[in-house]
Amino acid sequence: MKRTRCAVIGVGYLGRFHALKYAALENAELVAVVDTSAHVALAVAAECGCRAMTDYRELLGEVEAVSIAVPTVLHYPIALDFLDHGSHVLVEKPMATTVAEAERLNHMAHERGMVLQVGHLERFNAALMQLAAEQVEPRFIESHRLAPFSLRSTDVDVVLDLMIHDIDITLSLVDSPVRSLRANGAQVLSSTTDIANARIEFANGCIANITASRVSQKRERKMRIFQKDAYISLDFLEKTISVCRLGEGELYPGVPALNNRITRLGDQDLLLLEIQAFLEAIQSGAPVSVDGEDGLAALEIALKITDVLQPTLRAVR
Repeated sequence: MKRTRCAVIGVGYLGRFHALKYAALENAELVAVVDTSAHVALAVAAECGCRAMTDYRELLGEVEAVSIAVPTVLHYPIALDFLDHGSHVLVEKPMATTVAEAERLNHMAHERGMVLQVGHLERFNAALMQLAAEQVEPRFIESHRLAPFSLRSTDVDVVLDLMIHDIDITLSLVDSPVRSLRANGAQVLSSTTDIANARIEFANGCIANITASRVSQKRERKMRIFQKDAYISLDFLEKTISVCRLGEGELYPGVPALNNRITRLGDQDLLLLEIQAFLEAIQSGAPVSVDGEDGLAALEIALKITDVLQPTLRAVR
């Protein structure tokens, strides 16, 4: 079995899990982990049986693939360096801080013939993957992604931290350009937006109403899809999908009968599935599950929402 020489750049909370997955896979050889904290790098390297480093540049040209799990502002320069030196890249979301940076990463990946995958982890959720078996033509999408406050990821606002997952999923479901968007939000505990709602209207008439909060007391990750003949509810936390479709005959006079089906899916290791898909794209040429163009599309809408929110936040201050 071919083993791909890999490294993980940034082994804090999330990067450590990346490293553990690579270390456990037979088709990967984890060469090194890199972190600006020597203590952190050494601790994770000891867990994974690999080298510990503090400067990623020492690995340029030495490894075939990397996961990049550093603060968002560093995604672009580090990903660009590795792509330019012939390494495949799995970069955490958001893939960059600007559209221009994301476009440059896509250009470099294409120019060098490298795999560029973006870490939109929810794409591997069993509930969403089950949705592929359904006929989906959304007219209205409603999603809620709520989480308690955490000091992790406060380098970006809640749109780039949480909402971007549902933006990415929505764009994958609606085959139509965005016509307009509106947004509202508030700064609560951090220096950026902590709770936000966006209403996105597509050229085909579909509307998506997306809410994200990182200052909630409970965790919730749900999406509801309304279409001409069906209502579909996804629970990404519970891994369930409920499909309610028009049936034969009438429930009451003038009211059509409905057929409801609930599918409960088992727990899956989403990060493992994501990394396995990354390695498969490298080793066998399989399609990239969430490529750089997908990452760019989600980032572009997320940044437009952030731009809409800025005047409101300034007015509140």
